[in-house]
Amino acid sequence: MPDRSERGDGPSSVGEIVDRLADAAERGEEVALENILDTLGRASFVPMLMAAALAVVTPLSGIPLFSSLCGITIALISAQMVIGRDCLWMPRWLGRRTVPAARLKTATDALRKPAGWLDRNSGERLRPLVSPPMDRVISLICMLCGLTMPLLELVPFTSSILGTAVAFLSLTLLVQDGLFALIGFSVIGVAVGVGIYVI
Repeated sequence: MPDRSERGDGPSSVGEIVDRLADAAERGEEVALENILDTLGRASFVPMLMAAALAVVTPLSGIPLFSSLCGITIALISAQMVIGRDCLWMPRWLGRRTVPAARLKTATDALRKPAGWLDRNSGERLRPLVSPPMDRVISLICMLCGLTMPLLELVPFTSSILGTAVAFLSLTLLVQDGLFALIGFSVIGVAVGVGIYVI
């Protein structure tokens, strides 16, 4: 199981993550990334990682450079998971970046049904894929996906595909289900194929 440094006292299901994001969207016209971090919990690495990944596959991705912002956030969170930090650190310039609350609310509404399906269909399967050292390997792969997103900003769909992969990999760590790791790895393969085809 992920230790306290990865899960903290934050949400333990996809539905809870979406609920907390929706709550953050009710607090003003703009929502800063540091406010989302406070809502999810500063020791909740995996929920924050999943939130950033899910954002890339929602209507929020239509905001210019938003995919790059999420990629940087994913890489930063994942890197701290790899080295085993206890509390998530975020540079001030990144924490102050905002998204329109209305768009965040639209995104959370779009995620509710998929979140419910994922929560209902997850279970403890293929445990070797989520046990050490594979949990750190998954974090490292998420970091590489995040670092790649800004480079692929102009390649259609690629960032969203990578965001989907990171969402499945973070779900693997959240619910300890190795089956989602296999899905995440497969999605990364699709992203690589699309990138090669487009480029």
